[in-house]
Amino acid sequence: MPIVSGPRAWLARRDPGFLVVRRAARVTLVACTGFLVSRYALDNAVMAPYALFGAVALGILSQIPGSPAQRARVLLTVLPVGWLLVTLGTLLSVSTATATAGMFVLGFVVSFVGVGGPRLVGLAAGTQLLYILPCFPPYDPGSLGWRLAGLTLAVLLLAAAELVLWPDPTPEPYTAKLGVAVGAVAGCLTAVADGWTGRPQDRDRLTALLPDATETAEALRPSNSPPMQRPASAGRRDRALTVAAGTARLLLGRAVDLHDTDAHRATGLPAAASLLRRAASCAGAAAAWLRTEGRDGAPVPDTDDMTAAITAFRADRAAMPPDGVPADRLRLNSLALSLGEWTRALVAAVRVVAAAPVGPDPTPPAARPGVLWFARESTPRLWWQRLREHLTPRSVYFQGALRLAVALAVARLLAGVLDLSHGFWVLLTILTLLRTSASETRSLLWPALVGTVIGSIGAAGLLLIDIPPLAYALLLPFVMLIGFSAGPLLGLGWAQALFTLVVALVFAQVSPVDWHLAEARVLDVAVGAAVGLATGLLAWPRGGSGELHRAAGTYLAATGRVVRQTVDVLTRGARADDALRQARDAGELASASWALYQTEHHPTPSVDWQATLLAGHHAVRGAEWLLRECPTGRLLPCVQPLAAEADAVAVRYERVADALLLRDHVGLAARSPVPPRGDWPTDLGADLYHLADLHVWLDGLRDDLGRIPAAASTDADGADVRRRVARLADGATS
Repeated sequence: MPIVSGPRAWLARRDPGFLVVRRAARVTLVACTGFLVSRYALDNAVMAPYALFGAVALGILSQIPGSPAQRARVLLTVLPVGWLLVTLGTLLSVSTATATAGMFVLGFVVSFVGVGGPRLVGLAAGTQLLYILPCFPPYDPGSLGWRLAGLTLAVLLLAAAELVLWPDPTPEPYTAKLGVAVGAVAGCLTAVADGWTGRPQDRDRLTALLPDATETAEALRPSNSPPMQRPASAGRRDRALTVAAGTARLLLGRAVDLHDTDAHRATGLPAAASLLRRAASCAGAAAAWLRTEGRDGAPVPDTDDMTAAITAFRADRAAMPPDGVPADRLRLNSLALSLGEWTRALVAAVRVVAAAPVGPDPTPPAARPGVLWFARESTPRLWWQRLREHLTPRSVYFQGALRLAVALAVARLLAGVLDLSHGFWVLLTILTLLRTSASETRSLLWPALVGTVIGSIGAAGLLLIDIPPLAYALLLPFVMLIGFSAGPLLGLGWAQALFTLVVALVFAQVSPVDWHLAEARVLDVAVGAAVGLATGLLAWPRGGSGELHRAAGTYLAATGRVVRQTVDVLTRGARADDALRQARDAGELASASWALYQTEHHPTPSVDWQATLLAGHHAVRGAEWLLRECPTGRLLPCVQPLAAEADAVAVRYERVADALLLRDHVGLAARSPVPPRGDWPTDLGADLYHLADLHVWLDGLRDDLGRIPAAASTDADGADVRRRVARLADGATS
């Protein structure tokens, strides 16, 4: 094959599929069409800027995921919100005080609603601009109709362009990726069950399947999905997809645990093998539906088959009293039962994705709400619950919204007090530069300023030539196309330089201007950069890193209380308090901090944050299951050794939590000795199975805590698939 070189090859390397160029061309055509029609065909200098900047706000500053049809629907849906923001900006521009107050309130609200998911985050910057543009003088409520008309024209043209002008390819649905991963897990479960039959050709089949299954499971991690395609909204469907993905990763890890467990001396092996095969069949049915969401005729999977299999397994287990059986021979039964329960939860989550009924919540009051609590809640209540969880200064969403609102309000106040011409550039600069950490904001400062100065020099020279307005109209689309492409491909400096030229070409056609316009542009960008930098330094300057230490430490401390409480309930029959609820809330904030951290640039951490969250998720999910399935107060005869074992695990959680809060990485890496296992009663009858379930949970938590130091999570040869599987279950809760 010949080697292709030249500009096209360079562009293909920088922009695979020419997605950036196609988007830039689409928005350029829409923006220029709306602007030129409004300015020259309709001779309306008020409508024209809104037709152009409306397309820029929703086409360039906004990130809208999905297929072309879905993006078009989102644009039409957000149009009434745009009308509201333009109206408020127009009316509140009556004075600097009202405009500043409106900027603070709307800046916070528009940014904070991003807690509802990445799709809303993608719209935040663009919709902010729809208020920023009209909130500056002149105060002219009489022009509101034309402003709204310009925005409407921009949105309608942009929605049509998404469908017919070089439409972007439809990304692979998350459900399809989930279906592939769940299908791979089903194959692994079948391999484990077949390996127990003793046929030599079956014993190593899991080893052959595990690398591919691990890759497909890793692809489900939020960190491995584009931000706009992550199932992270507050709605039932995305919550169910998150639970299903986390459960699939847990199932893969449990399959490895079962494969590595000595099956020759285990009790009830035939019943366990039967349970695994039924689990594999149910997981396969879920995978078949997920791959096409039922479009190929695949039925929605049902939980009845898995429920029947679990009931049969419990009956077989109860028919074989375990009195006198050593502890290690009961381990396989406990692992298999937890796998069956997780498979049932996976199928139930897929039913929620399919909007199929899931029946009443079987979770007892002590363990509620269950993992699928959201399946029975209304959409408004789910949104309110998500907003309420994050309406705290400890939430990174709250911090980000407040940081941006303060920066925009201060910038609007300065623009009014200093009487800066074209002051909206100050606020636009903040939208462009302000990042979640001070270091990242600072790194963008000089490219933005240098690019603006260079662009301003070019704009000043262009305005000094005094060419006719028609020349400006002819130059505009070319400069705009290059400018919208330059940012993603060449960097912020190029984008700022070319956008400065675009601004000069636009305003030269709207009102009389001279070279002082370029001077004003430099001043406004400098003021905006200074405000953004100062805000970044004063308001949570560490960004995701600073909050992640605190959030993860709080989460693990809450998880330690869950460990103690769960054992206390199962042994003494104590009444459960709200430890589980507090741990779930802390886990929500920790997961949000982890998601923000992954969007930032950091040196290699000494903490494996994925393993840290896994340690909390496993504790919470395991406690929910034990409280639901194990009778309370029946393990009283072994209360002392179990309480000591639970306390040792909880103390380790608390020590790790303290080390995270204090950033004590030496203390974090310190290993705690494994306490000797207490006396194992041999005369508890069927309750010995529940004791085994509890010990499997506590042993797993100790393993999870040992993986938190990053050094402990580094494979010597980078090829230890089993260790990768053990670290897969980040984000296993909703």
